[in-house]
Amino acid sequence: MRPGGPGGGSRWGALRGGRLLQDGAPGGAVLRLCVRLVRRPVLPAVRLWRRNIQLRVVAATLLMSLAVVLALGFVVIAQVNRGLLEAKEKAAQSQAAGGFAVAQEKANAPATVDGADLTDNKVGRDASTWMNSLVKQLASGGQTAFEVAALGAGTGEERAGSGAPGVRGARASGNVDPTASVPPALRRSVNQTTGTYKTFSEIRYAAGPGQKAPEPALVVGKRLTDINGDPYDLYYLFPLSQEEESLNLVKSTIATAGLFVVALLSAIAWLVVRQIVTPVRMAAGVAERLSAGRLQERMKVTGEDDIARLGEAFNKMAQSLQHKIQQMEDLSRLQRRFVSDVSHELRTPLTTVRMAADVIHDARADFDPVTARSAELLAGQLDRFESLLADLLEISRFDAGAAALEAEPVDLRDVVRRVIDGAEPLAEHKGTRIRVLGDTQPVIAEADSRRVERVLRNLLVNAVEHGEGRDVVVRLASAGGAVAVAVRDYGVGLKPGEATRVFNRFWRADPARARTTGGTGLGLSIAVEDARLHGGWLQAWGEPGGGSQFRLTLPRTADEPLRGSPIPLEPEDSRANRARAAAVRADTPAPRQPADAAERSPIPPRSAVAGALPVLADPTALPGSGARVVARAAEYAAQEDRADGR
Repeated sequence: MRPGGPGGGSRWGALRGGRLLQDGAPGGAVLRLCVRLVRRPVLPAVRLWRRNIQLRVVAATLLMSLAVVLALGFVVIAQVNRGLLEAKEKAAQSQAAGGFAVAQEKANAPATVDGADLTDNKVGRDASTWMNSLVKQLASGGQTAFEVAALGAGTGEERAGSGAPGVRGARASGNVDPTASVPPALRRSVNQTTGTYKTFSEIRYAAGPGQKAPEPALVVGKRLTDINGDPYDLYYLFPLSQEEESLNLVKSTIATAGLFVVALLSAIAWLVVRQIVTPVRMAAGVAERLSAGRLQERMKVTGEDDIARLGEAFNKMAQSLQHKIQQMEDLSRLQRRFVSDVSHELRTPLTTVRMAADVIHDARADFDPVTARSAELLAGQLDRFESLLADLLEISRFDAGAAALEAEPVDLRDVVRRVIDGAEPLAEHKGTRIRVLGDTQPVIAEADSRRVERVLRNLLVNAVEHGEGRDVVVRLASAGGAVAVAVRDYGVGLKPGEATRVFNRFWRADPARARTTGGTGLGLSIAVEDARLHGGWLQAWGEPGGGSQFRLTLPRTADEPLRGSPIPLEPEDSRANRARAAAVRADTPAPRQPADAAERSPIPPRSAVAGALPVLADPTALPGSGARVVARAAEYAAQEDRADGR
């Protein structure tokens, strides 16, 4: 027989009604606050988990060993439980079979008449008295190993189809409640057919002083007949308390041993991983110090295992890198010294040649046309040669780290005016007009005026030379802790990728293009070094056919770190910005203009440029990287509104 029991279940309901805590819902702020409170302690743990391989390995070992111990514990407990129950069933069936045989033998024993003990015979005893005596006798041999219960056949009432009364009531030993202790399913099985039946149930005791709690038991029953030949049901109830205690002992032992094994395996994994991770961490630390310039750092190597060989290989690599870097530094030092020495040594013969060339140039009117032209070319190239020597000397100072900054409060408007005055002859020759914006307010910063003037001169001369005769706009701005000067031209512009190479030495966008100003190719290289010496940025932007813009950003106070620039690197009148502005204004009616108005006007109207206030852009580019810095959306929209007078 298989015991049955009630079953139950539950279902989870689905939430309906739309998205939970939508934007603007009353609980949205509470939810966001809860998320922040949960994330605050969780984020450090997540970072530790992602960065610590030793923690991940130990945690993985802990989880896997815990899973193995749990699976093994379940298997062992199931085997022990099955073994205990099988042994109990065999012993119970044997014990019950003997009791059933004794009970039936007593019911079938012949009666004695003279001088005999009539306790167990059929003379002078009714069935009820005989049944009480039988239960006591059978239970006396158990000594708490089992209890005996007797129930009347059927429901305990008169047997159907017979007028003779059967064994009435229920009897049991040990204060057992037989009706509650014997399951109805087992009673039905015993009443319906002959044979021995068993099932697992609970022994329940009758109410009263000192009532025991129910305990699990194995119940074995069989249909027998009493002294009058009437049927009754006899049940043996075998408590399983000892087996339950044994199983609990096994469970506690397995749990204790499992926890100990899991802790031991975690400790072993921690020690093993530590032996591997520690050298790796040491190598990472040494690599960081090597990258910081401490080339003498080496790993400590002990033993002859794989980690030791890795350390030796790492040290050899570091030694080779140190040797190569030392060679490169020596070569660079020699090159810088050579450039400096050559630049200095060339000054003496150059002075002599200059004197001779000036004499020849002054007397060129007496020469034939070819010789006179040669004298003019000689004088021009000597001027360029002197400029090249001066630039080489300046570059050598930067390379040697000998450049010094003489910073003092400077109004950049004065510097811009001097640069424009010097570039006016070239601008007139090119037909270019130079316009200045943002010069109504002082733009003061602690800077070296000589170096800033040299930077702006290079930017302005390049803008005029490459501006194709169109206007050049110089914009000044100051905001926060930074000042900026941007030089915008509308010439050939820069192709994609050229903004990152424009500051390289001797680089030219178009090698076939002739230099009308006799430049040396080192101007922008010196300019970016001057900007870096101030702790500032010099950046470039350009688009093919749309011109270019170079932006110099300096800190307002010396040694103050820059966090942004008052002028966006990409100008407001670039193609991309014009397209975005057109998309924003698509629903706004505009006055009708000729189709070629944009082509005839190389730059936007003065009101659109001068009325736009500078915005603080994010510093996403390093000096000379050429990366575009776009203003924040809200500030850019406000700037557009101001420019349109809205």
